[in-house]
Parts: sequence; C-alpha cells; structure tokens
Amino acid sequence: MGNKKQRKLFCEISPLTYKISVMKCRTIKHIRDFLSGSKFSRERTEEKLPVVIYRHKSLIRRRLGNVDMTLQENKATNLRIASGSLDGILIKPGETFSFWHLVGNPVAKRGYLEGLTIERGNPSKGVGGGMCQMTNLIHWMALHSDLTVTEHHHHDRFDLFPDFGRKVPFGTGTSVMYNYLDYRLTNNTDRTYQLLIYTDSEHLCGELRSDKEQTVSYHIKSENERFVREDGEVFRLGEVFRETVDVVTGNVVLRECIRKNHAKVMYDTSALTIEEG
Repeated sequence: MGNKKQRKLFCEISPLTYKISVMKCRTIKHIRDFLSGSKFSRERTEEKLPVVIYRHKSLIRRRLGNVDMTLQENKATNLRIASGSLDGILIKPGETFSFWHLVGNPVAKRGYLEGLTIERGNPSKGVGGGMCQMTNLIHWMALHSDLTVTEHHHHDRFDLFPDFGRKVPFGTGTSVMYNYLDYRLTNNTDRTYQLLIYTDSEHLCGELRSDKEQTVSYHIKSENERFVREDGEVFRLGEVFRETVDVVTGNVVLRECIRKNHAKVMYDTSALTIEEG
C-alpha cells in the first residue's frame, strides 16, 4: 500500500478556516493576558535615561535573494510607523514589555503597507510585513542586558537567504505575528530600562538605556558554524553562546549556550563549503 496522504490542518483547508484559526489564537491570547495579572509597560518619555546599555542598528533595505525590493521600501514605512509606538518606552521594575501591546495591529487603515513575511518557512508578503526586523533589533539589545526574555518565537528552522553583511549570529532572530506570536521582556531588576527606537534614511536604530549601571556585561558569539549535508539536503549548524562578564574584574562569570542551530538551507548552496554528514 502507498503512503497515506497527510491530513491537512484545519487552518490549511481554506482561507476561511485560516481566518477562523487566527481569530481563535488572538482571542485566546487576549484572555490569557487578561487573566495573567501581568503589568505591561505603557509609559513613554522623551527624556533619555542616563546610562546606555547597548546600541545597535540594522540596514533596512537589504538584497534578499529574489525578493521584490518594493517590499523592502514598504518595510521602511512599516518600521517607521511601528517605531513611533515604541520610542521612549519605559520598562519599570516588575513590568513586562509586550511588542504587540504597544504597536497594535499593523493593518492598512493605520498606514501599513505590504512587506516581506515568512510563511511556513518560505518568503511571502503581507500588510505590515517587516516587524521581525524590529523585534530582532530589540532582542539583540535585550541579550546584552539583565532583562528577562519571557516570550520569543523562532523561525530559524530554515536558513532562507545567504548572509548579506550579517552583524549578529544566525539563530538570534525572532518571529512575530499579531497578536498571538509576541515578543516580551520582563524586568525582574530594581532598575528602570528604556527603549529608544527610530529610523533614518537607511537604518533601523535602537538604544537600550537604564537609570543605573549594570554590574555585568554580556558578550554573544557564534561557534562551530558549518554547513552539513544530511540525506541529500544541506543544513546550517552551529551554537550561540552568551558570556556574562563582571565589569570590575573582566572575568567571565557565566557561559551558556542560548541556541543550537539546525536549519535547512533554502537557497543555492553551490558556493558553500559543505561537510558530509
């Protein structure tokens, strides 16, 4: 007997069932937040907190395979709109930063345009596309702080595009979808943190600030990165480590692996050095 045809998920049956599934997920998220008792960050201020914890910026318009550059132009608009809801936000002790609680639904009537999205491991497009670049930036800065990441979704099962001026390790990205795939940070310290987020003509820019100095700093680096052929397919492997460094002595007080990558390469691999698995 031949293999049975894999049964479709409810959300895959039709566009209608997909919409129903999305509405269900959003409703469940709203209910859970209501019942959780979490205190979400709301206050914003133009006054900058005195201590810079980390700065980072990322190029907005990148050449990604054969992706239509119009989607990149639209992403610039989307990032500019979203940054206006985040710039200056304070994350006080005991508060949780929620990306979607602050940004809201990125729909066309709010000025959002069709941008690049990732759907089932493949490049796609949708209104509000490009928000992952925003949460990538915030996550990278948060990894250099004492803030605790409390919700983080990955889409690193696939390596979708060749590296193009990569500045952060592969595997430290984020995946968000309004509102049920969120990016959240909780402040379990006695310090107040502040996010500054803005765009210029070329970059998405960010600063993470605080009202007090941290007693440690953090270094994030990738190790053992390689491409391996497994059962005829190429995968990207590697680990991402986070080192905690005492700012007084310079000694590493903790070293932890925060991510192990095993991502299927989805682009032309002819120029890669590939190990046989």
